[in-house]
Amino acid sequence: MDRAPLRRILLVEDEIDIQLVARLSLERHDRFEVAIAGSGEEALELARTFQPQMVLLDVMMPGLDGFGTLAGLRRLPGLAEVPVVFVTARAQSHEVAEYRALGALEVIIKPFDPISLGTLLEEVWQQHLGSGS
Repeated sequence: MDRAPLRRILLVEDEIDIQLVARLSLERHDRFEVAIAGSGEEALELARTFQPQMVLLDVMMPGLDGFGTLAGLRRLPGLAEVPVVFVTARAQSHEVAEYRALGALEVIIKPFDPISLGTLLEEVWQQHLGSGS
């Protein structure tokens, strides 16, 4: 279990505007190191070398969607337990329940507040550490 402060976040998002907003928000004040993958396939490759502490994962992407990407991450050595936070515009209560059932620690609804994004992820990280997962 990695008890270090949250620093390395892999953002998996196909929309360039959201990539930019999230990166600016998270890298502000050198708070986090962010690697960005524009697709699920790219995320699986990048995750091997970047070794993220947390994955911020879009649900709807062309090609390999968020669910397929999550399944792929869970099969990679050393990444099976990495906490995942889904980011989606599809957030009806039954959908959020499904995301959590698949293993998401949190679901962030688009459009999200870029000012509070880093704080929210740190809170999720602390909950993850406290749960012993």
